[in-house]
Amino acid sequence: MANKSWKPSIIGFMCNWCSYAGADLAGTSRIQYSPEIRIIRVLCSGRVDPKWIIKAFLKGADGVIVLGCHFGDCHYITGNYQAEKKIKATQEILEMAGLEKERLYLDWVSAAEGMRFAKLVDQFTDKIRKLGPLKLDDEKRKKLTAALLTVSNDKVRWVVGREFSIIKDGNAFGEKLVPYEFHEQIKSIIKDNLKKSLIMAVLKSGPKTVREIASDLREPESEILKQLVDLMRLDKVEMGGVKDRNPLFALKGE
Repeated sequence: MANKSWKPSIIGFMCNWCSYAGADLAGTSRIQYSPEIRIIRVLCSGRVDPKWIIKAFLKGADGVIVLGCHFGDCHYITGNYQAEKKIKATQEILEMAGLEKERLYLDWVSAAEGMRFAKLVDQFTDKIRKLGPLKLDDEKRKKLTAALLTVSNDKVRWVVGREFSIIKDGNAFGEKLVPYEFHEQIKSIIKDNLKKSLIMAVLKSGPKTVREIASDLREPESEILKQLVDLMRLDKVEMGGVKDRNPLFALKGE
């Protein structure tokens, strides 16, 4: 049941050309909506960086809503299509990190839809009230920090940012890809990078053996070893001594 007395902290990213204008219309029309939202104007919903969203949660936001133009109305033609792919990927990353993906929401509002803007904000605020405060214990904060490292990874940013255009136009060889299959490949890349980020987060406290890392992350030792080999190849991790005849792994340069 929603706690009506609790006031959630909600961040709203609004497209300059449509949803921000819709919010302005709601204000000038005296249409009331939940006051908990803090609006940030951006030129396009497609420019909302997943890093901003995860940083908002790390800084104490309970929910993030992104509102852009309706399909076909984007000032930059395909910005809202790109936003759809980015937000979906970010929701999946949040879920992998142990957060409810419902804390991030994407929808569309035109400049003439002040009433719709107010309705969407009220509905999202009620949803966050039902979910309750985002209480970040040490474990969740560690996973969310790893999620931030993941969305900062160049490979992840490239595949997520290019998903719409690759599905629409095909790959470098002119081959058309099945959207579901390509998205599953992207999810696999994200999951793989999130595991690497979690390992690096664990190693921040000092050198550890494969068994210690596996125990901390509750992952099979074989999977941890595989990721450590990749991290060593990427020059992120190095051997850091021996403990009980088992090799220790440490962050490079620490």
